[in-house]
Amino acid sequence: MDDTVLGAHRIAEALREHTGGMAGAVAGADPDTAVPTCPDWTLRDLVGHIGQAHRWAAGFFRAGETDLVTELPRAAPDAPEDWPGWLRAGADDLVRVFEADPDRTVAHPLMGPRPAAMWLRRMLHDTVVHHADAALTTGVRYEVAPDVAADGITEWLGLLSEPAAAELQPRLAELRGRGETLSLRPSEPSVPGWVITRAPDAIRWERADRDGDMTIAGPVRDLLLVFARRLPPDGAEAKVTGDRALLDHWLARTAF
Repeated sequence: MDDTVLGAHRIAEALREHTGGMAGAVAGADPDTAVPTCPDWTLRDLVGHIGQAHRWAAGFFRAGETDLVTELPRAAPDAPEDWPGWLRAGADDLVRVFEADPDRTVAHPLMGPRPAAMWLRRMLHDTVVHHADAALTTGVRYEVAPDVAADGITEWLGLLSEPAAAELQPRLAELRGRGETLSLRPSEPSVPGWVITRAPDAIRWERADRDGDMTIAGPVRDLLLVFARRLPPDGAEAKVTGDRALLDHWLARTAF
């Protein structure tokens, strides 16, 4: 199931916004600072990952196809003072290439032909989460608009429920169950919630406002960061009710 909240213009706008936010978060910071939410990464690795991801995506937009990639290089400019401009330039180029032909498709060896907008959306939400990593590391304020945070959760659930996902990450098959349900209930009245069902043959989900066997309720920003494993449930402005073990099991098997 895919329930896209954001249009292509908003995706492009938010990509530039969060790339700029990340650039601001790392400006002046020690490049060798460890990133607590990305074990074994430094700020240099984090910046390199996002800058290279944007350039990688722009390259396969131009080519119309991409190989199966499980890890991208994390090379960033040597001088940290060059990072902000380098990050913004990569995002700007990616958006320009997309907007030159927004209806194009991109071939993927496992997923088949997919709209370029799907990949732009993937780049947005990778950037949103890594912007949070940068902000949490350097102690600057992190904000994400409710529509962007909600779309991030929707996009993530769509990826996890893809048939090809368990081929790339076999432990995702362990999320299948006997009909147990996990509910995410945003506190923002304008944002519908999500109900995930651990079916025997697949992960299923829907947009719905009802409690599950486990329910986590709070600001959609915090729901996104908990499910992206950037905030522990007890450290977020969220309340967990029901079977907490279901949430812990889910988080342990969706770590990337």
